[in-house]
Amino acid sequence: MLALSRLGGQEGAVLVERLAGNDGLTRETVDEIVERADGVPLFVEELTKAVLESGDRAPVLAGSPSSALAIPATLHASLIARLDRLGPIAKEVAQVGSVIGREFGYDLVERVAQRPAAELRSALDRLTEAGLLFCRGVPPFSAYLFKHALVQDAAYSTLLRARRLDLHARVAASFERDFANLIERQPELLAHHLTVAGDTERAVDQWLNAGQHAVQRLAYLEAIRHFERGLVTLAALPEGPARDRREIELQLARGLSLFTAGGFASVEAAQAYKRARELADQQGDSRQQFMAIYGLWQAANGAGRIRDCSSLSGQLLQLTADKVDDELRLQAHHSAWATGMFAGEPVTAREHSEVGRRLYDFERHRYHHRHYGGHDPGVCAGSIGAVVHWLLGYPEKASAIGRETVALAERLAHPFSLGVCLLWTGMLRVDRGEPEIALQQLDAAETLASEQRLGFVWEPGFLRGPHCACRERLGRLPPACVTRSAAGSAR
Repeated sequence: MLALSRLGGQEGAVLVERLAGNDGLTRETVDEIVERADGVPLFVEELTKAVLESGDRAPVLAGSPSSALAIPATLHASLIARLDRLGPIAKEVAQVGSVIGREFGYDLVERVAQRPAAELRSALDRLTEAGLLFCRGVPPFSAYLFKHALVQDAAYSTLLRARRLDLHARVAASFERDFANLIERQPELLAHHLTVAGDTERAVDQWLNAGQHAVQRLAYLEAIRHFERGLVTLAALPEGPARDRREIELQLARGLSLFTAGGFASVEAAQAYKRARELADQQGDSRQQFMAIYGLWQAANGAGRIRDCSSLSGQLLQLTADKVDDELRLQAHHSAWATGMFAGEPVTAREHSEVGRRLYDFERHRYHHRHYGGHDPGVCAGSIGAVVHWLLGYPEKASAIGRETVALAERLAHPFSLGVCLLWTGMLRVDRGEPEIALQQLDAAETLASEQRLGFVWEPGFLRGPHCACRERLGRLPPACVTRSAAGSAR
């Protein structure tokens, strides 16, 4: 007999890959198996075999008790037998806990189980003594953790559908009634329970809320997952205007996060905005139409489709021509100054960027990046404005605007907007023959993108060549110029 210690993540992945052999599993599936098995070698092996035998190579966890991935029969039967031997009350409490999650507090399980305190505490003690739960603290201030994710799954699998729906509904109601602070911090918990309980309309709204909350924390990959869960849940609603309005909001929000995480050339983002525009045109909501067209313009801009950019920017300017809403006017000019820049029309770009700089108000517009293009319009107006002033022969004005814009971006403290600014003004510094400042800004942009898992407006490596040429002319070619920064591959 050889006693094996708990495997680390890399060791678990190696074991999965060797067991899979030539069949091959996706990286996502390997990671899911390692996460579920929690380092237990036997579970790693059995779960890998279960996936291979099922023929399902797709990720299956989704952060909740699994229904797609069957627990190997021997383990499942063993766990169920252990629960049965503890008695019906202990089994019921384990079921309630499995609905709440891998970890749960006494205060919540007490409200959902609706058992007398003595019975509840006795059941939790039996589960703890059997080694199925770990306990921290003393009731009513205790917290419990299933010893393994498969224990939670086994308890969850014994619930009949009606009972499962009822328990999820109870958990959701208890969250809203008694744990408002928790739901404010983790709205996705309520969204999950509403989804499983079949409260679809509220679940969709809560997934949107969860995604927006993640965006505020700059957790864009997490936000994308929440928006996509909302879209999947939305499919259960009957077709109609109410469903379409919800889908528009989800597609707009998803598209914006995809831009931020994957860059403006994201094909998925373009598809999200295309769908949003189709629905917005049917609904006739002018603001949603504007936001969808703006997203399509941003996608065309990222893909370098200048003619499409000009057409879409013209539509945005037309939509805001007779309106006093300077929020939309600001963003219409935003599309125009960027289009002018990439179309080789610096005079047009300067005109619109100057309008944008006048319209921009830090306090009123500082959160525009949450709705339009994922970056700040004031920072963009200054960044592109500085470059076009240089192109038109105003080097001192360009340098002054560049310095002001970097200061604005740092004050805003929004990573993606700061990255945009550093790249544009880095280009300006290369053009001005200031390679040291340019290199500092390029390095800062690459580090920022790597740390925050952001996409680039363009690959910073494109500017390293001109930077190196500038340094070589000055006779000080640095070793760093011949190697590409690892952070430059963050995208």
